Amino acid sequence: MTAFPLDRTTLGGYVPAVVTPFTPTGEIMEDGFAEIVGWLIDHGARGICVAGDNGESWTLSAAERARLTVIALKVAAGRVPVMTGCTAPSAAQSVAYARAAMEAGADGLLMMPQTYVLKATSTELLRRFEAVAKAVPLPIVAYNSPRRTGGVELSLDDLESLTGIAPIIGIKESNRDFFHHSHLLHRFRDRLAVMVGPCHFIFPGVALGAAGFIATGPELLGHDAGRIMQVGAQAPGPELAALHHKLTVAYQVLMGIGTWPAAFKAALNLMGLPAGVPRDPVLPLEADALETLKRRLSEVGLLG
Repeated sequence: MTAFPLDRTTLGGYVPAVVTPFTPTGEIMEDGFAEIVGWLIDHGARGICVAGDNGESWTLSAAERARLTVIALKVAAGRVPVMTGCTAPSAAQSVAYARAAMEAGADGLLMMPQTYVLKATSTELLRRFEAVAKAVPLPIVAYNSPRRTGGVELSLDDLESLTGIAPIIGIKESNRDFFHHSHLLHRFRDRLAVMVGPCHFIFPGVALGAAGFIATGPELLGHDAGRIMQVGAQAPGPELAALHHKLTVAYQVLMGIGTWPAAFKAALNLMGLPAGVPRDPVLPLEADALETLKRRLSEVGLLG
């Protein structure tokens, strides 16, 4: 039994994919992780995603995912749901990650198509979600990010089929084509919690019925990240335009400097949060890249 009843009505708003702080030798900084989770909730997060892309999930074992889930749940203390990523190249490994998350008490799972493959048929896509659904009775947030899966994409028809074989309650949509977002929202906004991925699509997505966002960058806005849904529900005005510009710049900078997520961790460290450094094979930002990051974020008021 999970602590938070996660479904399409309770998944929404600001749901950050939390970083996993590592020491220079690759150990998880558990106290730092707990501090960041608490900071995010205090700044308006309505959910926490553990072992997502920002958490460098590709470096995490099943035991590490479980441990991070336990810590996040302890900090959340029932205030917000905690979901855990279970994506892996094989269905068997995804099932193992999902079981570890369930045993740790996760409220739900985040899962994308198979990684590190060049293509997948619709049948192959469906079978891996079906395998996880049969093994682990937790709600699933599907995750579509062709950039992270070597071009494998969940089409709208694939998503339709998934809802018939797995307990899909929402989707994190990170396709960078807004045509896709528009058709997704039109077709599924009344049945699934559509969570926007790219920062510069958040406000347009909210206007079209998105339930919230799981994105890289809103964290840098501090308390304003927790107000995005409120601002997005209002008539467009100067505040919305200013926040949209900050989100757009933050996303471009974080994705464009160094090897991701090195810039994101560096930005959080600059804000005083113990984000640590990336885990091998990603290296921390070099000095010139760090100075560029500072300058670009300072120009839009995201660093003091």
